[in-house]
Amino acid sequence: MDLLSELNDIQRSAVSALDGPVMVVAGAGSGKTRVLTYRVANLILHNVKPYEILALTFTNKAAKEMKERIERLTGPAASQVWAGTFHSIFARILRHESEHIGFDRNFTIYDMEDSRSAVKRIMENRNISLQRFTARAIHARISSAKNHLVTPEQYAQIAKDPNEEAAAVVYKDYVRTLRANNAMDFDDLLLKPIELFQHHPAVLEKYHYRFRYLLVDEYQDTNRAQYMMIRLLAQKFKNVCVVGDDAQSIYSFRGADIRNILDFEKDYPGCKIYRLEQNYRSTKTILAAADNIIKNNKGQIPKTLWTANPPGDQITIIEAEDDKDEGMRIVQHLRRECTHRKLDLKDVAVLYRTNSQSRSLEDALRRSAIPYVIIGGVEFYKRKEIKDILSYLRVVVNPRDEESLLRVINFPVRGIGDTSIARITAYEKTMPAERRSLFNALCDVHQIASLNDRAKNAVTQFVSFITKYNNLRAQLSAAELTHALVGELELLKKFKDEATPESLARWENLQELLSALTEYCADNPDGTLESFLEEVSLLSDADQKANAQNAVTLMTLHAAKGLEFPLVFITGAEDGLLPLYQSSLDPADVEEERRLFYVGITRAMQKLFLTHTRARYRNGELTFPVISRFVLEIDDGLMHKESTSPQSASSATVLRQGGYVRKRDIAAPRRPAQDPLPDYEGESQEHQSLYVGTYVVHESFGRGKVIQLAGRGESAKAVVLFDSVGRKNLMLKYANLRGA
Repeated sequence: MDLLSELNDIQRSAVSALDGPVMVVAGAGSGKTRVLTYRVANLILHNVKPYEILALTFTNKAAKEMKERIERLTGPAASQVWAGTFHSIFARILRHESEHIGFDRNFTIYDMEDSRSAVKRIMENRNISLQRFTARAIHARISSAKNHLVTPEQYAQIAKDPNEEAAAVVYKDYVRTLRANNAMDFDDLLLKPIELFQHHPAVLEKYHYRFRYLLVDEYQDTNRAQYMMIRLLAQKFKNVCVVGDDAQSIYSFRGADIRNILDFEKDYPGCKIYRLEQNYRSTKTILAAADNIIKNNKGQIPKTLWTANPPGDQITIIEAEDDKDEGMRIVQHLRRECTHRKLDLKDVAVLYRTNSQSRSLEDALRRSAIPYVIIGGVEFYKRKEIKDILSYLRVVVNPRDEESLLRVINFPVRGIGDTSIARITAYEKTMPAERRSLFNALCDVHQIASLNDRAKNAVTQFVSFITKYNNLRAQLSAAELTHALVGELELLKKFKDEATPESLARWENLQELLSALTEYCADNPDGTLESFLEEVSLLSDADQKANAQNAVTLMTLHAAKGLEFPLVFITGAEDGLLPLYQSSLDPADVEEERRLFYVGITRAMQKLFLTHTRARYRNGELTFPVISRFVLEIDDGLMHKESTSPQSASSATVLRQGGYVRKRDIAAPRRPAQDPLPDYEGESQEHQSLYVGTYVVHESFGRGKVIQLAGRGESAKAVVLFDSVGRKNLMLKYANLRGA
């Protein structure tokens, strides 16, 4: 069988270079998986023993598919190839060698729940507050330290805030607990082999001969521990082939280190580098746009993607009035394109930067009876943190709602456990029929003799909390009441302090719920909390899964990596979302955000839409975002702009000057009637380039966003929301602001 005849020239060269270090830089849609599998097959056909080949992947699915493809190419011998995830392969090695590092071979592997449970017990033993520091957040910090090869002693020395100091204390005890229990967690499956090989050279030597040839998929996603393991195993023969794309390195929040792929040539002198630059997926226009964007990153391996595919349509830039209009415009174009291109709904993906953005998109799809599925997440109103707050609101409106009451009575933890609830429920059954309800039983808590004083006080405080907000319904709007309730529960602070990717996503979702309520009250001046909850219930219960096999796909840009769709919408292409607000100060973070945008663009095969809004509800407030700096990096000839008003100009009129966008010919975002545009006509050239939504830098306060402008000439003023100090009122004459 002539394997090489099925490959293009550069793929053939990469597959044929069998010995020595090799890096295959595989651009998006360039046939990376084919090169990896054909390379293994070619090794076997050149008499390399299959069991001397180790192929490392990031998912069991990828490893399984690789082995199946190799077997089709070479026959049953492929079953002897060691192919699997880093964790599964190293766990297998440790089963044979763990006694060298003080573990029995029957060691237990702790999953995430086991690990968090152990952390929680340590925190209780150390009297570390589980309300101030959650076990989830402490474990996340320990996991991050392990993946960066930071020991408990080193972590204790570099801890710089109360969260890290608490994690440092727990980290030491956690390591001792695992060893005492003859257990390892997922991170140990990477760390312990490093310890094994570094302290036992004879064992390492054995595996040098065992795995003469190493192949690593998605090398740009490896962390420092994985990098070190590969270095150790490849130390003797240097027969290591890594396949990846630095332009798709988007998982630093999980510990991925882009330096691993950028420094490969330095780590392995004399390595051969093959660039897979022919894209088989996208049109010339889409690929050119992706190339325009990624070339602005400084930290990258140079390459130029090309395709033999047709030019295709221009990229459509949709400028919507707000996020609700954005959703409806997407629905309109989605229907039109599916009809025009004869596409099924399953051929369409709507991508966003944060999970919270799905809310307005889901609403638009539901209202239009278009089925959808969410990949890597759940529907907005079914997310735990959203259901928790909605349950609070339902109890405020209807204290007799027992299901909602039971959901929130001990959330956040307030010392009303299952035993207390059982005793309260037992008391409820003894009450007169006309008063019988769980809430009334809670009101009678001091008559329940079986409860201790701590539980009684906790119940009393909960009842007071619900009663307070029940009474406030007549005085506050639904949005104001919910803002106050969420603030008093301190959930936003809790999620922010945890600072894990999961907790920050929950923080974003709660902010989006507040935005939804603010928007609802603006659209329905007479709307009540009851009517909002009713609308949400009807949306949540809507039967939009009529044809689950043929549905629009909603997902984050991170979740879209590795997938492709004929029709793609990337929503929220605005500074603050792309790049994300938290990332916009650090150049390295901005480069990763640019790579993320690149990944999103290269998912599209036939047609790409990018959407942004003039106004968007964020964090419960109406904001006026500016179009993403990344969109402005695309050549004007590749784009067609569809704006909300005839006054809006195409991107060709957007001038780049002094580091910020000057929009002389683009109408300012339209604001609500009750919030008219300020009376501002600055006369200097510098002041003319300021508008609501501009990002600026102040010498003392750092980076901020202009949220209001007023006055003329010498008396011109700006209100700027700074990242570091919050709102500041500035006289433009003296402020010396410059573009961010």
